[in-house]
Amino acid sequence: MRAGSNAAEVAKALKNGDGLRIREDLARLIAQGHESLTAAEKDLLKWVGVFYRRPTPGRFMMRIRMPNGFTSSVQMRAIADLSRRLGNCVLDVTTRQQIQLRGFALPSLPEIWNKLRGVDLHSLQTGMDNVRNINGCPLAGLTINELFDASLVLQELDRAIVGEDGNPEFTNLPRKFNVVVTGCLENCTHSESQDLALIPAMRRDRAGFNILVGGKMGSGGFTIASPLDIFVEPHDAARVAAELIRVFRDHGPREARSKCRFAFLIEEWGLPRLRHELVNRLDHELSPAGRDVRGSHDNDHLGVAWQKQPGFRSIGLCVPEGRIYPEQMEELARLADDYGNGEIRLTTGQNAVLPNVPVDRVSQLLEEDLLQELSPGPSPFRRCLVACTGTDYCNLAQIDTKGHAAKLASALEKQLGTRRNPVRMHWSGCPAGCGNHEAADIGFRGFKARIGEDMVDAVAIYAGGRTGPHAAAGQQIVEIAACDETLPEVVSRILKRMDMDKDKQEQVFPFVSHEDQDEVVGEIGGGVGDFPIPEAS
Repeated sequence: MRAGSNAAEVAKALKNGDGLRIREDLARLIAQGHESLTAAEKDLLKWVGVFYRRPTPGRFMMRIRMPNGFTSSVQMRAIADLSRRLGNCVLDVTTRQQIQLRGFALPSLPEIWNKLRGVDLHSLQTGMDNVRNINGCPLAGLTINELFDASLVLQELDRAIVGEDGNPEFTNLPRKFNVVVTGCLENCTHSESQDLALIPAMRRDRAGFNILVGGKMGSGGFTIASPLDIFVEPHDAARVAAELIRVFRDHGPREARSKCRFAFLIEEWGLPRLRHELVNRLDHELSPAGRDVRGSHDNDHLGVAWQKQPGFRSIGLCVPEGRIYPEQMEELARLADDYGNGEIRLTTGQNAVLPNVPVDRVSQLLEEDLLQELSPGPSPFRRCLVACTGTDYCNLAQIDTKGHAAKLASALEKQLGTRRNPVRMHWSGCPAGCGNHEAADIGFRGFKARIGEDMVDAVAIYAGGRTGPHAAAGQQIVEIAACDETLPEVVSRILKRMDMDKDKQEQVFPFVSHEDQDEVVGEIGGGVGDFPIPEAS
C-alpha cells in the first residue's frame, strides 16, 4: 500500500488507517461541541456517514446506506420521525439511491443511530475513502426486462464491504469507490460512470456479468469505464468485485486527491496489468467477456410498469428535484402498505417506486393526493430532472441547483409545452459532478460569474452525454449562461437545434387513464431516447 501525503491520508493515519475508529471519540466530540471539531475530525466523521455542513453551522447531514435503493415503509417512517424531531424536516433522495437526513445536532447522533438500527439501517462507510452506496436496478427481481435478479449479488457484496458494523478491511481506500451491480437490460443505472460496474452479459449459454472499470465523474470530468474483458457468473461475482476493490486499496495513488480515483491507477497500469493482478490474486483463470445484452435505450422506471409477478404493477413516482419532506415520506409509507407489500425502491434519478401493486388497485392508487405532488406522469422537463444538493446545504456547491432547476423546468413547460419526448437535464453545483451533468442530454455545471457589475449564479452548459452501451461524455457548448430570465431561451434554442428523430419527437408519455391502463401501462414506463450532440454555437 502506497504512503499518502494528502490531508485525508494524514487524518486516516491518526486512526491507523481505519476511519471507523472515530466512533471511539464520539462522546468526547459531543461534549466539546461542534465548534471544537478539527478539520481531520470533520473528515473522519464522514466514515460513519456524518457530514459537517458549512452553510448550516452546528447542523449536520447524514447519508443513510440503502444498497440497491431498497427500503420499506417501516424505514421511511423512522427516517421521517427523525427528520421531524431532530432534523430540519428536509430530506433528499440522492443519485446513489439513498436518503440524506439533514439539520441535526451532534448530540443527537446516538439516538439517530439507535433508531436506524431498530429498522435495519445504518450510515457506515457512506463518505470519504469507502465504497459508497452500491447502485442497482430499482426494480431488480420485479422487472420483466432483466437477465436475472442481480440484487442478490449486490447485497452479498455490500455485506462483504460493510456488513452490519463496518469493515476495516475496506475503510482505507485511496479515494471514494462507486459500484453498480445490475441485471437490468434498460440502462437504468449510470454503469459507465462507476469505478466498477457489473453489467448483464451472456457467454455461450451462461448468464452473468461483464466487468467495467475506471469510470468516474469529477476529478477531471466524466471518464467512461473500460471493459476489463472478464465474464463472471453470479455465484463468483461478489468475490471478484471485492478483489478488484482490494487491488485499488493496495496500489491506488494516494497523493493529490484529484488524482486518486481508480481511473488513474488504470491509466498508470493499463488494463492487461490489472487483469493479470486480479487473476494472480484469485489464483485461477477468468473467462473473457461475454456478449453485452443491454439494449440501446434507457428506462427511468417512472409510471406504471408490468412486473414479472402476474397481476402486479410497479408505480414509479417523480420526486421533484429529489427533495422530499417528512409528511410526504410518511404518506409514501402509507401507500406502500395500503397498496403494496410495504416495499419502496429508490432510483438513481432521485425518484421512488411503489412495487407489488395489484393490478385492480392501480386506478385507486393513481387517485391518491400524494400522486399529485409525486407524479407518475411528470412533464418531459421534470421526468428526467436531476439536481445535486446546491448551496443550501453543500460545502462545495456554488449555486442553488434545485431552485434553478425547478424554475427552468417551469419556464420550458410554458415555452415549449409538454407534448414532447423527455429531456434528461442534470444540474451539478460544482465541478465534482454529483448531478452527473456530463451524462445528460443537457447538463449544467454551476459557478459564480461576474456579468457587468454583478456577481451572479451562472452555468456552463453541456450536451450529448449518455451512459449505456453507447456512452459518451457531454460536450461543453456554452461557456457562461446566467441563471436568470434569459436561461430558458438559451436552453430552448439548444433543444430546437437537436436533430431528434421525428418519431421520438412525437412520442408522448401520457398519464395512465383508468379505462385503458393495461393497454398503455408499458408506454408510460418507457425509456428515454439517446439524443445527438447539438452543434456548438
